[in-house]
Amino acid sequence: MHLAHIADPSGSTTAPAADVAAISGGVNLLLTGTDTRTGQGGAYSTSAELAASAGAGNNDVTMLLHIAQDHHSASVISFPRDLMVAVPTCPQTDGSTASASNRVMLNTTLARGGLSCVVVTIEKLTGLQIPFAAQISFDGVTAMSNAVGGVTVCIASPINDLYTNPPLHLAAGQQTILGDEALSFLRSRHGVGDGSDLGRISNQQVFMAALARKVESGGVLGNPVALYALAKAATGNMLLSDTLTNPTTLVQIALALKDTGLANMVFLQYPTVADPQDVNRVIPQSTGATIVNAALVADQPIVLSGLPGRAAVIDKSAATATATPPPTPSTSASARTPGVATPTTTTPTPTGAVLPSTVTGQTAAEQTCSKGN
Repeated sequence: MHLAHIADPSGSTTAPAADVAAISGGVNLLLTGTDTRTGQGGAYSTSAELAASAGAGNNDVTMLLHIAQDHHSASVISFPRDLMVAVPTCPQTDGSTASASNRVMLNTTLARGGLSCVVVTIEKLTGLQIPFAAQISFDGVTAMSNAVGGVTVCIASPINDLYTNPPLHLAAGQQTILGDEALSFLRSRHGVGDGSDLGRISNQQVFMAALARKVESGGVLGNPVALYALAKAATGNMLLSDTLTNPTTLVQIALALKDTGLANMVFLQYPTVADPQDVNRVIPQSTGATIVNAALVADQPIVLSGLPGRAAVIDKSAATATATPPPTPSTSASARTPGVATPTTTTPTPTGAVLPSTVTGQTAAEQTCSKGN
């Protein structure tokens, strides 16, 4: 199902019954984060900020959530903003269309044709059909981080970034971040890893894995009432496809992850290599991208064999226990980092499509730390 239009995020006002069921079958949901300053208020309303990005803005964050048909595995694939891709024709709000192109930077697709254009671009790249989509802005990220009560992340070395708004200063250790600080953490590029967008992706994966552990340990995924409160916050702070405007649909999607298990939730960066035409851009890495695309289309679990990305390291101090039954060796933390045991999971790790070791990422079970540059 393609996006017919982007609807007003009002949704249903009726809370779902406590026995609401998980959505049937698999899920493909695209999340974009826009860097637009329009309507964000405060420091973002200055002429300099508005000149940086206004209107629809750029989709500096583009993530695809794939939940398997049997709900036993899930993947979140982050697509680099600097990825050069082929883009199909994209409808415009005035009824015209933006022409197709074989070479467009991914983060320009939101301004090219709105959220629908980002969706059809990722559909073309992966071969999937994506019926659900959401767009979030700066103030939406702030509101959603407050809605979940903040997230505690591990900081391996101090992170300082004067380019975020507000500036980011995090000492080493366990830090609970929310609100504007969470926004700055997720946006930070200059302060983490090697200062690249690829480093920023792995920093975001540290946050997302920590969020998944918090939600799982708090029993939120088994509590439709708690999920409904978060779903209402989402509908009030995101631009949603018409398939997502009812909060109950969001609850049903979240419930599909209830029995997945943290070790079976994989966060990865879409496989890329440097663009031979431009050192500041990347293109799909043929072998890895082919495996990822085929696994998604065939609804196979994705299995990592590499390490976390440029701005993340395994937290060797985390107390972990061996999973039962043992996971595939290539997916365990002990296989990826000597001396680090595999985190506990209640769901057996499924076998699936093993990615090359050059593909970076982590599972939600692996406790990682962000590192400054």
